[in-house]
Amino acid sequence: MTTSSASDFATYIASLPRVLAGAAVLFRDAQDRVLLVEPNYREGWALPGGTVESDEGESPRQGARRETLEEIGLDRPLGRLLTVDWATGQGRPPLVAYVYDGGVLTADDLGAIRLQEEELLSWRLVPREEILEHLLGSLGRRVLAALDALADGSGAVELENGHRVG
Repeated sequence: MTTSSASDFATYIASLPRVLAGAAVLFRDAQDRVLLVEPNYREGWALPGGTVESDEGESPRQGARRETLEEIGLDRPLGRLLTVDWATGQGRPPLVAYVYDGGVLTADDLGAIRLQEEELLSWRLVPREEILEHLLGSLGRRVLAALDALADGSGAVELENGHRVG
């Protein structure tokens, strides 16, 4: 590749629209309650997870596992992909949000949770009927769609702003 064509390619790549990638993990307990965490940097609750570090070559699955270890101290192999959500937002580029099955946590697992104090205030287990009270906007719909995918055994569900498409 010549210097000119390399420069042209770099300019082209820099001109492309920016898209963020996030990945989270859906953990449940034996009563099918969902594990949520309370961030200290924004309103509302969330699933354990965060931004995929694609500059480091990280995949969404790797990012979800890393973030889970950092945020709540659990390092577990992740199950299948449950949802992929194209989420638009004000003041930020679009987000592609992946949710993976983290499985059912035992009492020992729950006792091993250690919060990342720089980012999280607390955690709790929430029944399905209270999800939308804790998770704002498309995130709540995304988690409900992930629970539905688990319940019916379907493949990954495609979402746009938390609404099923296709």
